[in-house]
Amino acid sequence: MQKSINSHNSLKIWKIAEAEEETQKSLELKRRRFLTAIPILCIALAEILMFLGKVGIAIWIHIGIMVALSLSNVFIKDSEVQKIHQVLILLPLLRLINLSMPVFFETTLYTFIVIYGSLTIPIAFIIIHQRYSLEQIGISMKNIKTYMVLSIPLSLVLGFGEYLTIRAGYLIPDLTFENLLKLTFIMVFFVGLVEELTFRSILQTRLEQTLGIRESLLITTLLFGLMHSGYGTFYEILYTGFVGFFIGLAFYKTKSLPFIVVMHGFINVFLFGILPHYMTGGVGFCGIGF
Repeated sequence: MQKSINSHNSLKIWKIAEAEEETQKSLELKRRRFLTAIPILCIALAEILMFLGKVGIAIWIHIGIMVALSLSNVFIKDSEVQKIHQVLILLPLLRLINLSMPVFFETTLYTFIVIYGSLTIPIAFIIIHQRYSLEQIGISMKNIKTYMVLSIPLSLVLGFGEYLTIRAGYLIPDLTFENLLKLTFIMVFFVGLVEELTFRSILQTRLEQTLGIRESLLITTLLFGLMHSGYGTFYEILYTGFVGFFIGLAFYKTKSLPFIVVMHGFINVFLFGILPHYMTGGVGFCGIGF
């Protein structure tokens, strides 16, 4: 009889301990969501102000975000939150570098080498410091032939949809092989690679590990769309958000960085090269409004 009572008490204590552990995990997740939401909402606010033409205020908010995120590790001891904040620094940094370019020289195709090339150093630092594996960032040759074949028609469809949205001008004066090769190289190995490493390989992966796949897709979709506020059109933000969701879902399903980089790069090749030359509305050199 005594053994039965002891067994019952032990089971009751075990259940209480398990319930307390679940409560603690739930509270910890809520705290992580809150501490993640604050900088994301600030970045969103800055981009909305960009959209409304309040560039000066947006710049100061982005600077403030970078400073706050840099100092957050001093006050926040949760390593998962620290890693998310470290990754989020890349977004205001990208915006500030992008805005600084016209100060120095006229926007051309080669501007994007400077903008996106500058980000390779902090991206490499984050990947090494946070110890991302090759699998996590999507460096894989699995099914690569199939993905490469799929990437071109998908990029044409998505690029055509975006062209109808913003009627972008061309970044190359004609469709010679040399100009197309330059455009393709820059859009794939600079714009596509850096943006996909930032939004999908690093940010989406980190958010997925901490918050879950649904929230990671929602956040990266929102930020990817808002970070295209430079075009000044609400439809472009909606459309690039949709494209970001599609690419994010493709990355989640395939875990193939080459697939989404090539797809992203060729969306821009069609958008800023081929389509403006074959359809009405090409108005000359046009900067990407990221």
